[in-house]
Order: sequence, then C-alpha cells, then structure tokens
Amino acid sequence: MTDLSDLPATRLLAMFRSRETSPAEVWADVECRIATWEPAIAALWAYDPESARAEAAAATARWAEGAPKGPLDGVPVTVKELIATKGMPVPNGTAATTLVAASQDAPPVARLREDGAIIFAKTTCPDYGMLSSGLSSFHKLSRNPWDIRLNPGGSSAGAAAAAAAGLGPLHLGTDIGGSIRIPAGLTGTVGFKPSYGRVPIDPTFIGRVAGPMTRTVADAALMMATLSRPDARDPTGLPPSMIDWNDLTLEPRGLMIGVMEEAGCGLPVDPDVATALADCARALKDAGAVVEPTSGILTRAMLDGFDRFFRARFWATMSALPDGKSAMVLPYIREWAKGAATLTGTDVAEACDEFHAIKTAAAAPFARFDAILSPVNPQPSWPAESASPLDDPARPFEHIAFTLPWNVGEQPAISVNGGFTGAGLPIGVQIVGPRYADGFVLKLAALLAKIVDAEPRWSDLRPPGA
Repeated sequence: MTDLSDLPATRLLAMFRSRETSPAEVWADVECRIATWEPAIAALWAYDPESARAEAAAATARWAEGAPKGPLDGVPVTVKELIATKGMPVPNGTAATTLVAASQDAPPVARLREDGAIIFAKTTCPDYGMLSSGLSSFHKLSRNPWDIRLNPGGSSAGAAAAAAAGLGPLHLGTDIGGSIRIPAGLTGTVGFKPSYGRVPIDPTFIGRVAGPMTRTVADAALMMATLSRPDARDPTGLPPSMIDWNDLTLEPRGLMIGVMEEAGCGLPVDPDVATALADCARALKDAGAVVEPTSGILTRAMLDGFDRFFRARFWATMSALPDGKSAMVLPYIREWAKGAATLTGTDVAEACDEFHAIKTAAAAPFARFDAILSPVNPQPSWPAESASPLDDPARPFEHIAFTLPWNVGEQPAISVNGGFTGAGLPIGVQIVGPRYADGFVLKLAALLAKIVDAEPRWSDLRPPGA
C-alpha cells in the first residue's frame, strides 16, 4: 500500500472529495514521515505540528460538509524560510540576521492561505540564498534524501529535500539563478521557475521569482493556479493570465526543440548527464517533435559580470551590518563578497551591462525554437558540506551556467527528472520556453515525464537505518 505521504496533491484532493481520506489522516501520515526523515535531512525550520493538526481537523470538517475553503484546503505545504510569513522572523539563512517577526505574509503565502493550504513549516536555505547548497550559518546542514552524504542543492535546499522525502506534497521555493531548478535536479523532483512577474513576490529583485517544488508536474501546475493570482505589492507583476493551469495536454508533432548540450562556459557536463539529456531528446523526437542541436548562450564575460554584480551587492549588504554581525556570516560567503572590495563604480557598471547581454542572448533561441532542452546541473550532487561543486569562493557560479540565463532573460524554465546516474542518483533535465509561455512549458514537461521512463520510485526511498 502506498503511504498517503507519497501521493501527489492532485490525488489527495480527489480523495478528499470522494471521502476516501481526509486532511486529518493525511497530516497524521505526513507527521510520521517527518519524524522518520527530518533527523537525517534537516529540511525544516519553525516546524509547527500542533497548528497543523488543528488546521487539518478544521479542513476535515469543511470537506465533510462539502464546503472546502479553497482548491488547496487541507493540503500540507512548506514555504522557503526567506519568504515572509506573518508573525515569523525571516533569518535569510544567516546567523547575522536580527530576528524580527514579519508583519504580513508575502504575496505567495497569502495566496496559499486563501486557498486553504496548511503551512506547517518553513524550509532551510543558505546565507542570503546565495549558495547552491544546504550549508548555512543559521540552519542545520540540510542533506539529500537520495544519499545523506550528498548535497540537496540550493538555495531552496530544504524545499527540495522535503519534497523528495515526502514531507508533504507541495513546497514553495525561490529562484534567482537556479535556486529552484538546481536542487530539484539533484533530488529527482519537479522545480518550476515561472516567467518573471508571473508569481507576485515581495521584495522583488532582478530575476527573483517564487515557484513550486513538487514531485509531479501536475502538482506544480496546481500550485501555479494559486500562486499566479495578482498582488498589488509587486510592481513587476504581470497582468492576470488566461492560462488554464489544469490543461496539461500537448501535441508534440512539429514542435521545434533545441537541445543545448553545452552552456557556453562553466563546468563540463558529466557523461551520465549527457546520456540522460540525449535520452530525453530522443523521446521527444520519437513523439514527433523536430529536435536539433543549439549552441550554449552564456559567455565567460557574462558569467563573470553576473558574479561581480552580486559580489558588489552582498559586499554592500555585509558592510551595512551592525558591528560584529558580518563575522557571523558563513565564511565562504564572506570570502566571496570580499572580492568586491576593490571593484570600482565602473567595474560594477560594466558588470550590469552583462545583464543586458545575457537578456539578449536568452531571447535569441526562441526566434527558431519553441523550447530549449538542456541539463539543469552539469554534474550529479557533491558533498553535503560543500558550498558548491568546486567549493571555491573565487569560482562560485561555474555550475549554474545552464540555469542563470533564464532568470535574467525572464523565461519560464522547469526541471524534471530525466534519468539516473550509474550510482542511482537522479538527473534533472531542464525545459525552457519563451517569456510568458508558462503553460506551454508545464505541458511539455508533463509530456516528457510521460514518455521518458525516469520517474523516481518514491516508495523505494528510505531514510538511513530504515
């Protein structure tokens, strides 16, 4: 028998409607799953099972009366720690933060609550969300459920680990250079980075988006129906969309798919990753799509400009901290940010110019292709204790060359599992579409997940000692 914790939210909601189960029964199962997994993976922060039990009981009563609060009533959900939830501090993953309770829910959290979701915990992230790792000066070290010696990726580290371990079906992450897709790719889960502005978020920043992290594409689409509703607090928010998030049907025949085997710079692609990408491309071709190779779009100048700009931003952030606080920031982040101490205003302005170059390069492939298929991560996971694959603050972004262009370019992009390494680790494959084609990207992802035999067998994933 499949545990309730291993069922997607779409299935659980159908079971609520048919009275096959209830939110209270689902929460009881999730609570047991958390007790089993959390000591090993440290995915959660501010975990509140008592409130979750009460909310699940209330949702159960509403479903029994045939009057659910909203389309997510009674579904357990986590929220990445750096997204504000009313009454809870926002540590931003760092011990340097002075903890002050947030005065209101951020827009995505407000939408989730409106629709009845049970927010039972926040999920971990590294300092300021600036690492592809579960390493943090504030949180415990988060680990990959596939092998707890390995990294879950980041910065939505806890969200990915929680999704893979079945600590609830729906998880909310953020992404500014790959922070949803990178950990999703390392944990076999689905991570969707919407078009910039599709999901209102506060505060806003260049390329920053919030999006779903789940086990299925259908669950990601389910979350998007809630998350994409407008909120006046986000000045970059898109107009209300006419996307039918429930429709995941797609005819692939004739679609033009560009396969990006190399990013243009950064780390080389591992052979297992290249094989998984080729298998996915072949499956789409067999389904009727036109599949052609396309060149990587990121140059060394672009990647270095991205690096210099964010160094300067975080050097300013750390310089503004009260006395003694900067020493509490993770040493890797401190060392990385110090690289901006000698930058001039001209250096930073030139780094900003590279954002325009990336944006232009990211738009160009869609003059020919309907979608781009690429790796998410150039290699499988790395040690849990490492800040990045190279663990070198002088070369911090060599592994994000496949993901960061689409944040700057504002295109929707998703990670789905495309295969496994020889050691059995999941391999994420990325689908990118033109700006605002969020519904199309989800449809293509659902198709790929259907035609490629790479869905993880979640019921076989066991915590250490089980």
